[in-house]
This record gives sequence, structure tokens and C-alpha cells, in this order.
Amino acid sequence: MEYVLAGYAALPRSSTVSVSACLADLVPAEPDWDDWFPDAAAAARTGHAVYEIGFPAKDVPVLLAEFAAAGAGGLPDRLARAEPPHHFGDGKLLGFEPVGFDCGLCHSWGCLGGLVDDVRHATGIRARDGLIEDEAAAVEAARWLTASGLSDPKVFFWTPAVLIGVPATPLRGTGPG
Repeated sequence: MEYVLAGYAALPRSSTVSVSACLADLVPAEPDWDDWFPDAAAAARTGHAVYEIGFPAKDVPVLLAEFAAAGAGGLPDRLARAEPPHHFGDGKLLGFEPVGFDCGLCHSWGCLGGLVDDVRHATGIRARDGLIEDEAAAVEAARWLTASGLSDPKVFFWTPAVLIGVPATPLRGTGPG
């Protein structure tokens, strides 16, 4: 599956790994950048662990429509560029996290009461520390969450975010976002 770069999360190494500020101690990015940094170098300057975030390219049109309605930060601009993630080859694939957006804010399936268990009971899909290791299972979990409507009114559309650990010295994706 093709992914589009969404940004970079900077997290203390002791934090839960998630793309959602509901679950993780995300280091604040500049206000107009949303919760995530536009490039790996800016995130690395925080001195914390850096994770690259990507969304399936096929889901970007739906996400852009949601962000347009919410007026959300720099994320729509990054998604509209349709740039692939930079660290698939040199980073560590951590897993996939079903996420959705409400008013431009990212929510994880782990922060909306019991959805992880709901998915496990309905589909058998299991997570380790909130992340799904298998891409196909993550796609199925996001599809099931969207179809279930269980997170209404917070999130209507779910997508599997890919999380990739960025090497300590990012070589690519270091330019301005």
C-alpha cells in the first residue's frame, strides 16, 4: 500500500508511542504545524525520540475534506503534496495505529473508550501497546471502526497510520515542511 507523509511526532522515550496527544506526551510543534512537526530535523532538535507518520494515499481525499471543514493546521498541506514517507527503508516500522480526526484533532482508537476491545471482539485483531503489527489487519480494523459508528460523534472515518522510528540522525526528510 502507498502512504503519504503526515509529519513527525517527537516523544519522550518513556512516553506511550501514539500519534495522538490523548495518549502520548507529544512534544509541542509550532502552532501552525498541528500536533506534528513538518520535518524530521525540526522534530530531532527537541532531543526526543522521533516517529514518522504516514496515512494510506487512498484515504487522503477523505482526510483532506475533513480538515477543510475543520481548518486544521499544516497537515492538509503536507497530505496534499502526496510525498511518500522518507524512512521506510532506514527506519524501524513500529506498527499501525487506527486513527481518526475530530475538528482537526487526531484521536487514536485507544483514546476513545473501549474501541481496541471492540475491534478485538468483533474481528480478532489484536494490538501490542496500541499498535497493530500487520498492515492488512490495521486496514481491516480501521474499516470496521468506520463501519461500526461506535465512535460517533467524535470520529466518523478511521485510517491506519503507519509509525516508523526515525534514526537518531535523520538523513532524509530534513528540509522545510
